[in-house]
Amino acid sequence: MAMSSDEIRRTFTSFFAERDHLRLPGGSLIPAEFDRSALFTVAGMHPLKPYFMGVEQPPHHRLTTCQPTFRTADIEIIGTTARHLTFFEMLGNFSIGDYFKAGAVRFALELSVDGFGLPFDDIWVTVFGGDGQLGIGPDEEAIEAWVEAGIPRERIVECPRSENFWELPPPGPCGPCSELYLDLGVERGKPDDLPGGDNERFLEYWNLVFMEFDQDPPNTLTPLPAKNIDTGLGLNRMAAILQAKETVFETDQFAPLIALGEELSGRRYGSSFATDRALRILADHSRAMTFLIADGVVPSNEDRGYVLRRIMRRAILQGRRALELEPGFLRRYQHVVTELMGAEYRQLAEQQDAIAQWLAAEEEGFGRTLEQGSRLLDQLIARARESGAEGISADDAFLLHDTHGFPFDLTVELVAEHGLGVDEQGFEALMDDPRERARASAAGRGAVPGGALRARALALAGEAGFQTEFRGYETVEVETAVGAVAALPNAASAGGAAAGDARGGRILVKLLESPFYATGGGQIHDSGFVECADGDCRARVEDVLRLGEDQVVAVVPEVGELRPGERVRAVVDRFARHATECNHTATHLLHAALRARLGRHVRQAGSYVGPDKLRFDFTHGASLSAQELADVEDAVNRWIVEAHPVRALTTSLDEARALGAMALFGEKYGEVVRMVEVGDGSFSRELCGGTHVRSTAEIGLFRVTSETSSAANVRRSEALTGPGAVELVREHDRALQAASATLRVTPAGVPGAVAELRERVRELERGARRGGAGGPAGAAGDGAIDVDALAGAATEVAGARVLATVVDGVAGQALLDLADRVRAKLGDAAIVLGAAGDDKVDLVASVAPALVERGVRADEVVRAAAAVVGGGGGGRDTAARAGGRDVQRLPDAIVAARGAIEAALGG
Repeated sequence: MAMSSDEIRRTFTSFFAERDHLRLPGGSLIPAEFDRSALFTVAGMHPLKPYFMGVEQPPHHRLTTCQPTFRTADIEIIGTTARHLTFFEMLGNFSIGDYFKAGAVRFALELSVDGFGLPFDDIWVTVFGGDGQLGIGPDEEAIEAWVEAGIPRERIVECPRSENFWELPPPGPCGPCSELYLDLGVERGKPDDLPGGDNERFLEYWNLVFMEFDQDPPNTLTPLPAKNIDTGLGLNRMAAILQAKETVFETDQFAPLIALGEELSGRRYGSSFATDRALRILADHSRAMTFLIADGVVPSNEDRGYVLRRIMRRAILQGRRALELEPGFLRRYQHVVTELMGAEYRQLAEQQDAIAQWLAAEEEGFGRTLEQGSRLLDQLIARARESGAEGISADDAFLLHDTHGFPFDLTVELVAEHGLGVDEQGFEALMDDPRERARASAAGRGAVPGGALRARALALAGEAGFQTEFRGYETVEVETAVGAVAALPNAASAGGAAAGDARGGRILVKLLESPFYATGGGQIHDSGFVECADGDCRARVEDVLRLGEDQVVAVVPEVGELRPGERVRAVVDRFARHATECNHTATHLLHAALRARLGRHVRQAGSYVGPDKLRFDFTHGASLSAQELADVEDAVNRWIVEAHPVRALTTSLDEARALGAMALFGEKYGEVVRMVEVGDGSFSRELCGGTHVRSTAEIGLFRVTSETSSAANVRRSEALTGPGAVELVREHDRALQAASATLRVTPAGVPGAVAELRERVRELERGARRGGAGGPAGAAGDGAIDVDALAGAATEVAGARVLATVVDGVAGQALLDLADRVRAKLGDAAIVLGAAGDDKVDLVASVAPALVERGVRADEVVRAAAAVVGGGGGGRDTAARAGGRDVQRLPDAIVAARGAIEAALGG
């Protein structure tokens, strides 16, 4: 009669208990706090590492366990092979300084044949064949042990380190290993197949690790205090053998889960590869997620929580897309997992409510993401196939990830199913920018990194079990209640301040209702405060985190303590909110004005909207002329003066598009959208979730402060509105009044006076240049240039005198003559002088013959400088001239020239 999984577990542990092994309960899937080598328990010996390393005294020198383990190395192929799993039970026997290789071999062979009834003649073994990098040879001791136990030498196969040397990520215990294989018959492969090879004939079922080294650093082995044995037998693989099943998914722990999938989907296991894969993934991943949550892992965007979320989303993906299951199926799987394994693992029943809550929340939340993200991904895949592209671009993958919350690894996996690829390197490059911004922002505040902060906010939102109602469109103040509070890591004082205690620093607060706008759509979050109804506590709002349609507020307590259930008053900073609203509506007007003046090709490419300013990036291939900029600014101010009403309307996405509403890049839209319309909508309609003024007249004034390049074919405009714009105008007025007083003209006469003054300077410069070689004149008639002073500015580089500098009022041949005169003062020297005219740059170099012999050539030096200012030139080794037109970069050219001299001198 076939042996059940429960019977296999009992048979194994009882066998070793009868042979003086202490039976220990399996440890958590979360390693001990001190063990940072892995996020999860990945092997049966993982919880026993302190014993193997001699750090702790074991309760007995012989141990046996059934250890739940979790690995994700093979997650992409789960469901496509007969036996790969993420979560499985590892049966093991362990010797700490007691028996070694011969004893482990003897026990394994005895239990395999007498306990599990495996045919002796079908058992093969592999052993470690040595490794030069580790500095050890073949495991002759293990070979001898197997031969003495009766295994013929021809059934003992030597394998490399990759197959038969067991090691966790260093530092940690390690050692050569020997694996037991069952020969399933030549009909499953070829006569020359061997264990350890890529074939289906031999099935590995037990690994004996001879733990005798500590690896620290990598590839450096130190003998452990005692020689130890660590073995691992996969319960599910043994079940497949003893229950005569082709795959582990047909064994007694998996068959009910497969059957559940069939029931829910109406599809039959074995009907198609896609169906089988989906059913297998759901069976495996549902077991893993149930155990992980039971052990305290919750879905998040970092570390263990990210891994959990990944397998949950893979399961949801298969359930929704491949099997078309109705929502709520994860909890059905949880129920079956608990029925199957709850007797052995009591935490499954004890934590069933918490598990169900997390499964429901993630399925509901990701279900929305999946629906929209999958629709977009399908379009991208179809487009790629139609165009003959090799895959989808990094930009599209980033859009899916950043805007729609669609996991990148799922994008890669789904695209691969269609024989396409993804630009993973480009995606990582795009990810670097927000990562760096998050790091810089966190470092500036001394705060929790952005990803960690969001993960904690997500965890708090999940625990709270409700969605905050945003009231900020209609009011800036609400009376509400605190639903949940969580301290951030730097919020715990040395004395252990409470979660909402003012002594503790920043905390996260979940309000039932909130007037605070959460960062999104280019608009930054509101500021303000939350205070208790009785006035005993008050906290300043520092951040508002958007979690889809939900939010969590980060606050800094100032007085008292915020507690769950506390009635509070949440108040937005009215001045900052209104300034932000002015800037946001002005951004819409700027967009409309740019499209009207420059063309319909203009599209928003990014924005920042805060109370201090607005920044608007838009697609356009050239800088704006002064007239274009003036026209754009005039159009915005005209619309402001005309006092157009600003309305936010809720409509369908199709209707909004039919009305011509702009759907902006990087924004996520559902079937029902919010459309902001200015006036009659003839010049501005945009899909937008931000806050706005009710009339353009509230903006007051609009002034562009800069127009620059943001990237290739992307321009960036920054502007001020309202009081900020008024203050800018006043600042300009003060500067004009000061210039008027200095020039002794009226403000209106300043431009003419400045033009006259500039022309006078030009005349003096021309006169200076006419001074010629006989004696260069100083700039603006200040007398001859002081050659001694110039020579005195030279510095010593590698034993030579070097001078590279800008001079005024000298050009052409006079500049070269000046360089020769300075060199005459300095002797063996290299001189580079640069001068700027109205629209060109003059450069000269003079090098002493002694320095030419050392590799400094005037023509090469001057060409290096000219390249910086967009010009060229040449000459002799000792004297050369060049020119260029980029006057602003003359100082950079001088630096380049000096660098060329220093490089030639080896200085």
